[in-house]
Amino acid sequence: MQITEHIASLSEEGRLLAAAAEQAGPGASVPTCPGWQIRHLLRHTGMVHRWAAAFITEGHTAYHPDSGEPGLDGAELLAWFREGHRHLVRSLEEAPADLECWTFLPAPSPLAFWSRRQLNETTVHRVDAESALGGPLTPVSADRAADGIDELLTGFHARPKSRVRSDKPRTLRVRAVDTAATWTVRISEDPPQAVRTAGEGSAEDVDCELSGTAEGLYLTLWNRLPLTAVTLRGDRAVARLWTDNSAVTW
Repeated sequence: MQITEHIASLSEEGRLLAAAAEQAGPGASVPTCPGWQIRHLLRHTGMVHRWAAAFITEGHTAYHPDSGEPGLDGAELLAWFREGHRHLVRSLEEAPADLECWTFLPAPSPLAFWSRRQLNETTVHRVDAESALGGPLTPVSADRAADGIDELLTGFHARPKSRVRSDKPRTLRVRAVDTAATWTVRISEDPPQAVRTAGEGSAEDVDCELSGTAEGLYLTLWNRLPLTAVTLRGDRAVARLWTDNSAVTW
């Protein structure tokens, strides 16, 4: 996806998140984040938005800590979230193409990194906010979902921080039936290694395959939908290895 598309989608996702949070109320439980209420979701996501915007606007070229979560609640917290989200979107829209600042995943440029990362951050947490309402989720397009899967598999879980490990080498295939995207994820004692291919992927045997729409896979791999949301073939223990150990801390 192009940077401008990422930013436009980020703008919409933040508005949807705020609208769902306002409708649910600050004390509503967030089923996809056990132990959290909407107030916790707004504080966390709003903090992340301001943290990301600081790299873009202040040009930090090394890691810079966030400013912490506020003690706000109710209408004041919601207004704070909306202001921080608007500031992040404006910061990305106004940033130069040759922006230089710190990033933590491979990307064509810092601007490409932050626009993509904050879009996926906000989309996943928008799903969290909507889950508190118990109704249908706003759809994610197949192209956007595939891009989010790519970031998760080839970015986040390629890092040493990934806890998806296995003493016995295992192979997981992820196949999006509504796109040309297939990922083969090799799980071992080292960080998972994921390779994206077009079409059905290679003919090699794998221990487990997850297939479904790109959106279904995206939300399942981010642990926002259960494994029953996709089609599982092969060893369910490999899929459980993922769901039990893949929670991301940045």
